[in-house]
Amino acid sequence: MNVVEFSKLVGVSAHTIRYYEKIGLLGNVHRLVNGHRYFSEKDVKWIEFVQRLKATGMPLEHIHRYAKLRMQGELTLLPRQQLLTQHAQTLKDNIATQQLHLNKLNDKIALYQSAIDGKIILD
Repeated sequence: MNVVEFSKLVGVSAHTIRYYEKIGLLGNVHRLVNGHRYFSEKDVKWIEFVQRLKATGMPLEHIHRYAKLRMQGELTLLPRQQLLTQHAQTLKDNIATQQLHLNKLNDKIALYQSAIDGKIILD
């Protein structure tokens, strides 16, 4: 599939796809005889993973480091695992913090509901 079809399929603009290729996130994109990019299902899965890393807050420089390691093959399995393990821990910590914030907001909402229902008087 070409860059426009690929971008629509993965939900990333063609401009972003070209940028990702330029900075090395996509590795060696296959080119047709006419020079146009051609993307495969393997590329779809890779971009979906990149999007997942971005959505979970991994900085682009870490994603780029992971991509470089990935391109080097199986000899980099341990450092890739370590990078993902570190990110998973950061994500767990962030989720715990967000859960705490949500609990406090829910407490405040319940307090206001009690006041609205006339069960308590707020100062």
